[in-house]
Amino acid sequence: MIVAQRNTIACGRGHSVALLNDRTVRCWGNNEVNQCDPLHRTFTDVIQVACGEQHSVALLSNGTVRCWGNNNDNQCDSICLTFTDVVQVTCGSFHSVALLSNGTIQCWGANNDNQCDPVHHNFTDVIQVACGSLHSVVLLSNGTIRCWGDNSMNQCDSVHLTFTDVIQVVCSSFHSVALLSNNTVRCWGNNEYNQCDLVCQTFTDVIQVTCGEFHSVALLSNGTVQCWGNNYYNQCDPASYNGLTNVIQVACSDDCSIALFDDGTIQCWGNGASNNLFTDVVQVACGFFHSVALIADGTVQCWSINQWNQCDPEYRAITNVQLPSPHDTTVLLW
Repeated sequence: MIVAQRNTIACGRGHSVALLNDRTVRCWGNNEVNQCDPLHRTFTDVIQVACGEQHSVALLSNGTVRCWGNNNDNQCDSICLTFTDVVQVTCGSFHSVALLSNGTIQCWGANNDNQCDPVHHNFTDVIQVACGSLHSVVLLSNGTIRCWGDNSMNQCDSVHLTFTDVIQVVCSSFHSVALLSNNTVRCWGNNEYNQCDLVCQTFTDVIQVTCGEFHSVALLSNGTVQCWGNNYYNQCDPASYNGLTNVIQVACSDDCSIALFDDGTIQCWGNGASNNLFTDVVQVACGFFHSVALIADGTVQCWSINQWNQCDPEYRAITNVQLPSPHDTTVLLW
């Protein structure tokens, strides 16, 4: 049995999507290509949401998907979305990947780097999918991974992907991180800021990993965190996170890192960090330039850059956002 996480809040480059208790969705932020237009999201029975840069995908309870927003690369073209039995969806910048119940995948959207070329993704026994900007990664049931799409920075180079016993994969724009069953991590792809330097990956007891644009954060089993990669905005400054304890979730925006504590508070460090005294936080999600906290009462709080109203209270006065729970946030794959 494999457990795959379902998100109740997802963030794109300048917009956010929330899944409500009635299984409808609400959106706020940048709407220049209808990524927040109510006319494009009247469907119901949604069980998971995911975001690309300017488009969003909803997985419905009947195993089909619906998309809205930018369609310049067919990322929202209904002709491309006739498949069924979908159990997980994820998005790259301009493409999306769906995991089906039979362990195969379907891709749609931009294909300029073969990120949707069937020749590059005809494998089976997939149990998890993840997307970077222009590449995708799948985790197979035997604990190995396969990648396809843009390889300009070795993000799909098979030489770098010989490890096994992988239990989770996450992607940044141009690098990826794998969590192994022995609670160590392996990274590959862009190493411009040592985000894939083995020296930076010697810690153990990792239970969750997440990626920003050029850095990564790991949550350890003792409730502490470790960061590596670009530190231009102090998003990996040990002084910012050494001494943190009782962390239960980590998240990253482009240049910011966030820790959620077991008492429902958060701490941020890096560019755009704002340690507002939010309480009762149950989940955090990040876009490129903004962050969202889901509160236990079903409301949201947002902070950082507000260029497209993605942090404007007038545009996020929503309630009844679905909270994470064992029943609503996971899907079991057999």
